[in-house]
Amino acid sequence: MATSDIPAVDIADVRKHYGLLEALKGVDLRIEQGEFFGLLGPNGAGKSTLIGIMAGLARASSGRVRIMGHDTVSDFRRARAALGVVPQELVYDPFFSVRELLELQSGYFGLLRNGPWIDELLHVLDLTDKADANMQALSGGMKRRVLIAQALVHRPPVVVLDEPTAGVDVELRQALWRLTRKLHGEGHTIVLTTHYLEEAEALCDRIAILDHGAVCALDTKDGLLNRYPWRLLRLTLTDEHAVLPEAVSERIVDRSGCGVTLRLRKDTDNAGEVLAALFRAGVGVTDIHTEEPSLEDVFMELTGDEEAA
Repeated sequence: MATSDIPAVDIADVRKHYGLLEALKGVDLRIEQGEFFGLLGPNGAGKSTLIGIMAGLARASSGRVRIMGHDTVSDFRRARAALGVVPQELVYDPFFSVRELLELQSGYFGLLRNGPWIDELLHVLDLTDKADANMQALSGGMKRRVLIAQALVHRPPVVVLDEPTAGVDVELRQALWRLTRKLHGEGHTIVLTTHYLEEAEALCDRIAILDHGAVCALDTKDGLLNRYPWRLLRLTLTDEHAVLPEAVSERIVDRSGCGVTLRLRKDTDNAGEVLAALFRAGVGVTDIHTEEPSLEDVFMELTGDEEAA
């Protein structure tokens, strides 16, 4: 089988029990090489547990995980070498400088002449002037940059970004996405978890949504957006006190001053009919625009949760 035919991540019927708690309930996912894949879900959905199993930090109760064709249990070394994880938590060794930490990480993967790539990572992540600084002396944002460099130091074909922009400033967020797009453009597979749903919507090709330990949706971004049955119609009225006809008022989701927001079913409700009803009732409208559903709308519809985390 050609290398390109092997999925980057192959998760088959993975279950994980913690006593009586079933954190993962038979998860099946296949992430192809070169994909930008979103893994979303509310708190407690099982995302961190699944990432821990992918990285070999936890063992599934049953099922299997392969990274670039390598089983995370029987072929752990190759599976781990094929994966780079940027963790959610700021975990670091306070006794080393930035460069020493990256050199140690390189040595862990048997890379003894990795200086040029370390220098490039330091440059791209704006860490060059911090290369000899002790980790303990760095700000939270700088520590986050080092964790990103640490995950990439062995040039893994699969990169997992676990809430990479949580609590970081705008400058670092933009730098991270520039680097991520560059890696993706070079053929790396990116797996992203984030509670900023607009990031997933802007970046991901396909998205899986976990809820209560199971995959409740798996589709392309456009496929997920097309599942949502509603669109919003935003109107600006000439008179904020206007009495609206029942055909309009029953669709209101928000009304403030002259602004009115209606929720219409995409398959049956017609914006023209709404405007005609307003015209017949003598209600003037000065502005109108429609708003298509966002990934956040779909997420809330599927999980009943207002944010991914």
